[in-house]
Amino acid sequence: MQEERQSLVAALMNRPWIAKQRDGEMYALARDHYETLRDWFHEQTGWSLILTRHFVKLEKIPGQFQPWMAFRGFRDARDYGLFTYGLWYLEGLGEKDQFLLSELVETIREHLLGLDVAMDWALYEHRLSMSRALRKLRDLDVLHAVEGDETEWARAGGETNVLYEASPMARYVLRRFSRDLMSYPTMEDLVRPDDVQPAADAITDALMDTPPASTITSVSAGSVVTRRHQVMRRLLEEPVVYDWQWTEEERRYVQTQRASLIDRIGQATGLTGRRFREGLLFTWPDLSSETELFPTQAAISDLVMLFAGELRRALREGRAHYERDEQYNLLLTRSELEALLVRLRTRYGEYWSKEHREKTSRQLADDLLTHVTEWNLGAADGLGGVRLFPALLRWNADYQWEDEHA
Repeated sequence: MQEERQSLVAALMNRPWIAKQRDGEMYALARDHYETLRDWFHEQTGWSLILTRHFVKLEKIPGQFQPWMAFRGFRDARDYGLFTYGLWYLEGLGEKDQFLLSELVETIREHLLGLDVAMDWALYEHRLSMSRALRKLRDLDVLHAVEGDETEWARAGGETNVLYEASPMARYVLRRFSRDLMSYPTMEDLVRPDDVQPAADAITDALMDTPPASTITSVSAGSVVTRRHQVMRRLLEEPVVYDWQWTEEERRYVQTQRASLIDRIGQATGLTGRRFREGLLFTWPDLSSETELFPTQAAISDLVMLFAGELRRALREGRAHYERDEQYNLLLTRSELEALLVRLRTRYGEYWSKEHREKTSRQLADDLLTHVTEWNLGAADGLGGVRLFPALLRWNADYQWEDEHA
């Protein structure tokens, strides 16, 4: 029973939704465990679990927005705008209603013109944005192509057409709000829970979430709920969150409630939690087809682990001495980073991909820095240098040669 729920949680966390038509078995499992999971997600994260006759969806709201949460393949804000207006158009259609691409783009163009926003389908960049938005809608199964392809429409100057069929799931893609959007004054208010716990429940939570020696003089129900939701959301969604990346109240909560957090998250997801000097870290004990894990299948992940191993050896053997900041992050100059990569390529280059063998040290450093930033293992310091976070050095890799005489 617990393994079933954990596999279901992994699917809900990593898929936009579980569609009955695509995965009937997982959908049936979600229906069986719906009430239990609905209550758990609402209490622990503030997320809503939506069940319809077509799909089940966990409406996830990030604890903190990260660049890697963007749609892959989208290039600019126009792509997101056209994606949203594509949903707007689809919400006005019934299930299995068919329409032409030319009808959709003309309706969107006229609507935006009324808002003093000009879209010109004669412009290649505008057509490409519309094509990317439509492709994402198709990937989400909210739009089905009966005949034709939007990519060809973009390339052919808008001269070709595509026949589409609407899906009933279009109206569930965007998050639903209990109030008018204009009533939220800031972006922070959009992610804050609309509902507030009763005072009695808030006091109980505060007693549980505060060290025994603390004296509770007053309780804010909203702050208690928000703190718990914020912490749980980030621990569930982000690869790693360091102590210094929390607010003071959140850090105190994580440090004093680590046993409870490890148990709650472990029971629900199967993640293994452990407290390190730099923070509370969670890992998957086994590979998962639902979750993208580090190291990824990309060659750059292998390079990052080789780099981490070389860095560990250099520090252990005293071959390198790097400064550390107050968070115990390693501080490297750009030239030091590139020198380590050149050393790795000299030693292991023959085993690397052709792409990485031929790149300059600067290009390799750019690739490595992009990858470690996405996984919160490091970042540029804004001054031309690099900060490498402690979790990076918990990885180590080296090539293993098979015994020629084996």
